[in-house]
Amino acid sequence: MYVFLMAVPNGLLNDYLNKRYSWVDQTRTRAVIGVIATIVLNFLLTYLCNGINFVLIQKVTTWEVFFSEKYNFANWFMINFALMISAFLHAKGFMEELKKVTRKEVVEQKIIAKSANAQFESLKNQLDPHFLFNSLNVLSALIDENQDQAQKFTLSMSKIYRYVLDQKDKELVSVENELDFAKTYAELLKTRFEDSVEFQFDVPEEDYVLKVVPLSLQLLLENCIKHNFATAAKPLVMKIYTEKKFLCIENNLQTRELPKDREGIGLLNIVQRYSLLTKENVFIEKSEDYFKVKIPMLIEQENIKIMNATTSQESLAYEKAARRVKELKGFYGNLISYCIVIPFIVIVNLVTSPKQLWFYWPMLGWGIGLVAHGMNVFTIGKAWEERKIKEIMEKDQF
Repeated sequence: MYVFLMAVPNGLLNDYLNKRYSWVDQTRTRAVIGVIATIVLNFLLTYLCNGINFVLIQKVTTWEVFFSEKYNFANWFMINFALMISAFLHAKGFMEELKKVTRKEVVEQKIIAKSANAQFESLKNQLDPHFLFNSLNVLSALIDENQDQAQKFTLSMSKIYRYVLDQKDKELVSVENELDFAKTYAELLKTRFEDSVEFQFDVPEEDYVLKVVPLSLQLLLENCIKHNFATAAKPLVMKIYTEKKFLCIENNLQTRELPKDREGIGLLNIVQRYSLLTKENVFIEKSEDYFKVKIPMLIEQENIKIMNATTSQESLAYEKAARRVKELKGFYGNLISYCIVIPFIVIVNLVTSPKQLWFYWPMLGWGIGLVAHGMNVFTIGKAWEERKIKEIMEKDQF
C-alpha cells in the first residue's frame, strides 16, 4: 500500500513536471515548483497512508486521535522518508535531461563543424577552374598578339599553377610566400598589359611571418584588372602594403562596366573564407579616386581551426555539464543527508529526553543552510554570478 500510494503519485508528478518544465531551460521554475509540489503531495500522501494503516487496517486508533499530537512523530518521520525518495527521483530526472541536452549540443556542434569544413573546401575548390580559366583567356590574347611572349607566359603560368596546387589544401600561408607568388603573377600581367599596369610592393619584412588566406593577392589583383580599364596613357596602379594588422591592396579607380554574367567570385570568395577561419573582418574602402581591400594578417595560433571545432565544442559542452552535475550532486547529497540524519536525531531526542525537545535547533540550522545551498544552485547564485561576469567583461571591453 505504501509503495503504491506514495511511489506512483511521486513518479507521475515527476514525469509531468519534466514534460511541463525543462530542467535545462527552466531550471529555476522547475526546482521551485518541484519542491513545493513534492512537499504538498507527500504531506497529503503520508497522512493518507498512515491514516489507512493505523485507523482502517490495524484499527489501533480513531481519526480524531490520529490527527492529534500523538501521531505527529510517525507522520513527520514518514514525510521525511518520502521526501528523500522524491529527491532521488528528481535528481535522476535532472541527470537524464542534462545528459540528453548535452549529447544533442555535441551532435549539433559536430554538424556545424562538418558543414563549415565542407563549405570551406568548396570555396577552395572554386579557385582551380577560376584561375585556369582566366589565365587561358590571357594566353589566348597573347597568342594573337605576340607568340614569343605567349610561350614565356605558358612557362610562367605552369610555375604559378604549381603554387596553386601546393597551397590548395592549406588554410593559411605566410605573407612572404603570398607576396612572392603575387610578384610572379604581376610579371605575367605586365607581359599581357605592358606599360598599362604598374605594381608597387611595400611590405616590411617583420610582417612576412604572418598568415593570410592563400591566393588572396592573386584574386584581388585579378579583381583590379577585371573592373578597371588600363592604357599606357592612364596606367592602372596597384599598390600592396601593410596598414597596422592588415595587408592592403589598393588601386586607382578607372571603372569600366561589366555584364552581369562576368561577375566573378574573387572578392566574395576571400570574404567567405576569412569568415570561416577567424572573427577578423575583411574591409573594403571605395572613394572617387581609389578602391582598397584590407585583409587581416593572422597569427596562426589565433586562427580558429575548422578541423578542431568539433573537439573544442565537445570539450566545452562536457566541461559545462560536469560543473553543473558537480553542483547538483553536492546539493542532492546535502538534501538526502538532511532527510536521513534529522529523523534519526528526532528519534534520539524523543527516546532519551522526551520532555526536552532540542532537535529543533539542528533541524532549523541545517535547514537554513540547505535552503541557502539550493538557492545558490538553482536560483540567485548561478544567475548572479553569470550576470556579474558579463557586466565586468562588457565594462572592461568598453
